[in-house]
Amino acid sequence: MKTVLVVEDEWAIADWLEVLLSERGYHVLAASNGRQALDILHHETPDLVLTDFMMPFVDGAGLVTAMAENPRTKQIPVVVMTSLLESAVRERLTGHKAVLRKPFREGDLFRILDEIVPISRD
Repeated sequence: MKTVLVVEDEWAIADWLEVLLSERGYHVLAASNGRQALDILHHETPDLVLTDFMMPFVDGAGLVTAMAENPRTKQIPVVVMTSLLESAVRERLTGHKAVLRKPFREGDLFRILDEIVPISRD
């Protein structure tokens, strides 16, 4: 089972993502900001991090930067969720695999996840 760490400060979106991903067969870990995500990453190694870009405490850019500086987490792919234009994200962030523009559809989410961390359908 593939594990996804969802980092989202809006509880309604976080809950929606947890349900969607769980129903699709992913094991879901959840954090409400980058600081909590980094705490989780000290003892968990997810297959992918799905993070909001703008959050309190440690934002998406700070999370990706901290992950890149840690040999244990630097290879974990990151998908950034944001309502900003992708060009605005690229100005502050490198090292992510994809940008998922809010609001997005389930199909867009799963297309990206299937490309990065596909679940085997035995």
